[in-house]
Amino acid sequence: MLVGVPKEIKNHEYRVGLTPAGVHALTLAGHDVLVETNAGARVGFPDADYVAAGARIAANAAGVYGRADMVVKVKELQAAEFPLTRPGQILYAYQHFAPDPDLLQHVLDCGLSCVAYETVADAQGRLPLLAPMSRVAGRLAPQVGAWALQMANGGSGVLLGGVAGVPPGKVVIVGAGNVGTNALQIAVGMGARVTLFDRGVAKLAAIEQIYRGRIATCVADPLTLERNVADADLVIGAVLIPGKLSPKFIPRALLRKMRSGSVIVDVGIDQGGIAETSRPTSHSNPIFVEEGIVHYCVPNMPSAVARTATLALTQATLPYALKLANLGLRRALDEDAGLMQGLQVHAGKVTHAGLAEDTGRPLTPPAEALSAS
Repeated sequence: MLVGVPKEIKNHEYRVGLTPAGVHALTLAGHDVLVETNAGARVGFPDADYVAAGARIAANAAGVYGRADMVVKVKELQAAEFPLTRPGQILYAYQHFAPDPDLLQHVLDCGLSCVAYETVADAQGRLPLLAPMSRVAGRLAPQVGAWALQMANGGSGVLLGGVAGVPPGKVVIVGAGNVGTNALQIAVGMGARVTLFDRGVAKLAAIEQIYRGRIATCVADPLTLERNVADADLVIGAVLIPGKLSPKFIPRALLRKMRSGSVIVDVGIDQGGIAETSRPTSHSNPIFVEEGIVHYCVPNMPSAVARTATLALTQATLPYALKLANLGLRRALDEDAGLMQGLQVHAGKVTHAGLAEDTGRPLTPPAEALSAS
């Protein structure tokens, strides 16, 4: 199979779909790899490293998309890439179709086969390709939240860790998955007062055992959540429903009860975010203020630490890339039920139940879509 790795073009997206080590693994397995020039240069992987690993270098993105059987990316297709894709091509990347109807319409019209990192599952039902970037984003969330709280950024001027004689700031984390637990670790380390919300009592109990009284945990009922969010200096949205839009736990009316200059870091903004007022921002313009609350809603947060993120991502995605390349799409999915869950679009059909529900599209079961193509 010919595997293509284009340079990412989303705003301040510095990650790359494969490291030279990943390319080497694919070439050892007998596959050809075509990498767009400078695709990895910004994270310390020059073209020479890819050539040494067995890749060929394409002069531009068109040279990659025009030839590759499978395109390995990080972020979803950008509008400028739409004309470059080809029917029948496998697109292996984070897809995030639910909040972007134009993107979904393009991949349906083009006839792409889209395997989404965010819904590939393992035998235990975990999301192994989403997990590494969730950990990175979670660890970044309290850091960017602390930055947004600074007066120069419109924040309230609260120092999360406090100082002697002055109490620390209050952090509310909504969701106790990979994002939430990693955000918790950093926020506690910064010295903040942290309250963690989730709907799973057993999960909260296990986390309490680790922190032993240093945090508060609450089941996410509306009244308790409202009371705590209204009193928070920093709220971190860390809720995920695989392949679906995020539930709106924080309506506009609740923002009006928060102190002016408080901050929301809505990590799941690539699936819509948990605040009614959230909308995607970018690394070049990361915050906006609405209802007096500073919103940080950058959908590609891990790109801020792109080298670490790229290394972690390739470790997770490479085994599945090898399986797709070695076996082909249909056989790879037939043999791996968790990988089958990653197929969100195939041959003009929506093949993921959550995506179909959120977008009002008819659902074609993935096995049926594969058999018909």
